[in-house]
Parts: sequence; C-alpha cells; structure tokens
Amino acid sequence: MLFRLVRPLIYRLDPERAHGLAIRALKFMPARSPRTSHRAALATEVAGLHFPNPLGMAAGFDKDGEIPDALLRLGFGFAEVGSITPLPQAGNPKPRLFRLTEDRGVINRMGFNNGGAGAAATRLAARLGRGGIVGINIGANKDSPDRIADYAQMARTMAPLASYLAVNISSPNTPGLRALQDEGALTGLLDAVLEARAEATGTDGPPVFLKVAPDLEPADIDAIARIALDKGLGALIVSNTTITRPPLRSTHRDETGGLSGAPLRDLAQQRLRDFRKATGGAMPLVGVGGIATAEDAWARIRAGASLVQLYSAMVYAGPGIAGQITSGLELLMRRDGFTSISEAVGSE
Repeated sequence: MLFRLVRPLIYRLDPERAHGLAIRALKFMPARSPRTSHRAALATEVAGLHFPNPLGMAAGFDKDGEIPDALLRLGFGFAEVGSITPLPQAGNPKPRLFRLTEDRGVINRMGFNNGGAGAAATRLAARLGRGGIVGINIGANKDSPDRIADYAQMARTMAPLASYLAVNISSPNTPGLRALQDEGALTGLLDAVLEARAEATGTDGPPVFLKVAPDLEPADIDAIARIALDKGLGALIVSNTTITRPPLRSTHRDETGGLSGAPLRDLAQQRLRDFRKATGGAMPLVGVGGIATAEDAWARIRAGASLVQLYSAMVYAGPGIAGQITSGLELLMRRDGFTSISEAVGSE
C-alpha cells in the first residue's frame, strides 16, 4: 500500500536514480528473519542447494552485491547479485534505463556497470556465515583482450563466496558477448570456468549456472543444451533480455538495449519449453523473463522451471512482490494437487 502511494513520486525520477534510491533504502531495512520461513511447502532442492522457496531476485538489481540479505528478508528464496566484472567499469553512456510503463516493461543498455570484483568480494566475504542462497553473476570487461580469461578470473575470485556462480554470456549490451554462446567458444569458456572454480574451491565448489539469451535459433539451443549436460552444469538460466521488439505502446519503445518485463513473458516461456525439450528434463532450468504474478511463476514451473526469477516486475509492483508471489504459489500448488514444487516441474 505504501509503495502504491509513493509510486507516482518515484516515477517522476530518472529510472536509474530511482533504482539507486531503492538500493540505499534496502540497506537500512531492519534486520529480521526472512519472510520465507513459514512457507515450508515451497522448499526445493536444485543443484545440491536447498532453496526455501523457488522465487529469486534476478541479476541486475543488486549489481555490486550490496543488499543480498535485504532481498532475502523481503521473501525471496534466493538472490543473484551482479553482473560483476574483474575491473570496475562505468558502463554505457546515460540515459541507459527506460521504463515502458504502459507495457509494464523495461529497456536497459547498462553495459555491466559495476564497481569491480575487489570491492564486491570484500562485501560478500563479510556476509559469509549468514546463510541464505546468494548466487554471483559473473561477466567480462568490455575492453578485455581475453574475455574467457576474465570469466576464469571471476570464477576463481567468487567461487569461495558464492552459493552458485552464474556465467552471463547473454547480455546484449556488451558488444560481441553473445558470440560466446557459439558452440566452440562456449566449450572453451566453460572449461576455463570449471578449472578455475576447482583451483579455488576443490571438487566441492559451488555449482555453475549458465545464463542464455532468448534470441536463439533451434540449432543453438540444441548445442548449448548438449554442452551444458556434458560439462555437468548445475542449471541453465532461461533467459536474459531480448533484442527483439513485439508491438509496444510506450514512449521509449524505440530505445536500443535489452527488453524485459511483461513484453518478454511469452518468448521467455517458449524458450524455457525449448530448453526443457533439448535437455530431456535432465538439467534444472531457472525461468526468467516477464514473471510478475504467482500465475506467471506457476506457469513457468509447470513448463519445466525448477526455480524462477524476476526483476522488472518489482519496478511496478514494489518490494512486496516476493511475498505476494510465494503466497500465491502455495495456493496454486495445492489447488492443482501437488505436494511439492519439484513434483510440479514440467507437469504442463
């Protein structure tokens, strides 16, 4: 209710400034137990990790790992921070973040703006021992002469601090990054990341998730699925923002960058089905893109997602969205006769 009252004032601000204010506000959120504790029916196991519920905050909201514990206290079952790169970088020129209010979407061309691995690692090391699932989304610097080496360095640095590592090669806002989804490049990249993880943590290192784009051809989907299975990844995150444009009504609809939010929902849902088919259900999938309600999350789970994430929807629904969706998920699960989330995965 409070968010609905202040939302018109927030929307008068530049979106990036409003986002910065949200981060600062959450830093001062009172410490208390996560709101997930009473929803035992939603607990699930994925890649050897225990998630108190299947709803996570996607990467991009907490780019520098400043507030993962605050996000968990909001009711998210896990938080993914980043993308973080080896060196600090400013990202693309402003303005670079746009609300598509009429479409309940967002376009961004942020460009991996973050304070770098050193600062983030210090913050994340300080929270070790607090519990909760915190994934670390890793990327490469825009001007790096060797991006695979960047990912290996990030895996080596962040593996001891992460519940899981998310390898982001699907952002459309770093030129050439999506080329790492090509079969040959992807194999070399994952080999380097897995070797670096082993160097840092031994054989018991955190699982590695791979975040893919929705703008893939069928042959790309089959190749990525085959490589992910062969390398023993923990999960595929499906999907990042899209460079395609469905019909949109909002003022900023022609801005370049990645489109997220409600306009991405159907494409992301279909891409999840495609990866479910390509993997034969043998690999966990994390459904992302256009999830704004419990019904959206439930549809993604029924289509094959073991976990789901959101970000853009919180721009429109406010910080209470995690509690709303988890409450709704529990009702939907019972309505459809399931006793656990894992039982419902892929039951569409």
